[in-house]
Amino acid sequence: MALIPRLDIASLDALELDPSTKGLPFDAPRLTVGDVASQGWSLLDGDLPLPVAVIRQDIVAANSAWMSAFTAENDLVIAPHGKTTMSPHLFDLQIADGAWAITAATVQQVEVCRRFGVKRVLMANQPVGNQAIDACFRALAGDDAIELYCLADSLDGVALLVEGARRNPPPAGNPLRVLVEMGFAGGRTGVRSREGAIELARAIAAAPGLELAGFECFEGMLPTPETADVLIDDVAAMALLALNEGLFQSDAPVVISAGGSAFFDRVVERFDLVAFPRPVLRVLRSGCYLTHDSIAYAAAFKRIVSETSLKLPQGGLEPALEVWAMVQSRPEAGRTMLTMGKRDVSHDAGLPVPLRWYRPDGSMAAPAEMLPGHEVVALNDQHCHLVTPEGSPLKPGDMVGFGISHPCTTFDKWSVLMLVDEDYRVTRALKTFF
Repeated sequence: MALIPRLDIASLDALELDPSTKGLPFDAPRLTVGDVASQGWSLLDGDLPLPVAVIRQDIVAANSAWMSAFTAENDLVIAPHGKTTMSPHLFDLQIADGAWAITAATVQQVEVCRRFGVKRVLMANQPVGNQAIDACFRALAGDDAIELYCLADSLDGVALLVEGARRNPPPAGNPLRVLVEMGFAGGRTGVRSREGAIELARAIAAAPGLELAGFECFEGMLPTPETADVLIDDVAAMALLALNEGLFQSDAPVVISAGGSAFFDRVVERFDLVAFPRPVLRVLRSGCYLTHDSIAYAAAFKRIVSETSLKLPQGGLEPALEVWAMVQSRPEAGRTMLTMGKRDVSHDAGLPVPLRWYRPDGSMAAPAEMLPGHEVVALNDQHCHLVTPEGSPLKPGDMVGFGISHPCTTFDKWSVLMLVDEDYRVTRALKTFF
């Protein structure tokens, strides 16, 4: 199994930041991405405008190392979903910890990967439309060619890919590698039956310019581990059937893959039940593990720790992504308003959780844990409504750090996030590409 090389971080650090970018200080000089590390900025010293999104450097590194150890111990490889962060700096951390590929969802995300040197990309979607399909085939050729996987869930979709291969014949030895996507009733894309899946696999195997690479699913929308098991079992069963039919034409390992952020234990446990007649590559596509969160994925990880039969590495996943805001007003008893809203923090999978607070007047050596009874009850575009118990110490000018749920929809609100050390000193700017 060939891993992929580290990324072209020098070209990323050389990019110039617009001084008006959210998260940069007012009147900031023109800086490159790489210049930010040397500015000496500190969140707690008030050097950054709030709200601001920060990532705890020690925690994100520990999360990456934990997942690397988990996959190694359980005969998996990881192709982390790049759409979670869209930050090549963080892609590079994941690659340094052994990522087999980076997963993308759109052609634009594929191009970001290619631009900074990701050599293997799994596009966890079926490309449709000439623009997207032609881009996939063009990415297979030239000096910056990548090894590209994509999905298909219908004969009509495969026909579109075949026509794309006719317009843009791929080079010998680098076909467009296609995974049959298994789905479920009421879910997103994905073929709904095993009969349809094997028919689709036969069509891909016979198509010029395409190569049947394996089978995959996204089980994250299913409500329980048991329902996820059924879909993951479909993936393994169909790969075994296709192997027995001789549909895989190259000697590359057959890919079986699942999403795995909420149910990554079940992915391993179900794949372990099947004996394959030749090597398979078991690919986990988790993305949210890297920063984790304080609500949904925290609950999912708690379930995994309590239920799994697998041996887990020491330690665990911890939330690394925080959004900090200022107390702006306490206009009435029991309610505090802060300078953070829907444009700054995710709210689709749970409202933010106040974790800690800090008064930047020299009276506190470090942030203190938030006292019980403080709860976010609403977000407006730019305001946060915090229920505040009697006796709360908060007052205008104080800083509050929030944990989030669903990292994807916090990252996409920031074109720059700040990587910070244990004392909240900025060590790097993390550029995103949404």
